[in-house]
Amino acid sequence: MDWQELTNLTGSQPFVVERVRLTGRGVAIEGEFEPPQLAQLSIEDQVFVTAFVRCHGSIKEMERIFGVSYPTIKSRLNRIAQRLDFVDTDPAPSRADVIDRLQRGEISAQEALRELEAPK
Repeated sequence: MDWQELTNLTGSQPFVVERVRLTGRGVAIEGEFEPPQLAQLSIEDQVFVTAFVRCHGSIKEMERIFGVSYPTIKSRLNRIAQRLDFVDTDPAPSRADVIDRLQRGEISAQEALRELEAPK
């Protein structure tokens, strides 16, 4: 079963995956796993996001593909964005990372203190 079938089956309602099997390895993992955020979107939104990525984020191209106006594309992007958590692409370094860098001489004691005392 692919994500599209699963999304159709669940009617875009929240669901939890309880078993994952690695094909060809004879390994199964049981527990509670949330599906990836994109898989939790409706089929229509998944298609929309896929099209957006394939046209490299060109709203003009999205207007052409879907036959709708710029404000319609922006509105839909905003609605989808509200459903997705954004990943911090620049997380604060861990204490261990700061200390390791200090020990290797990559940063000074002052820099290490500044990083350790920075709000997270």
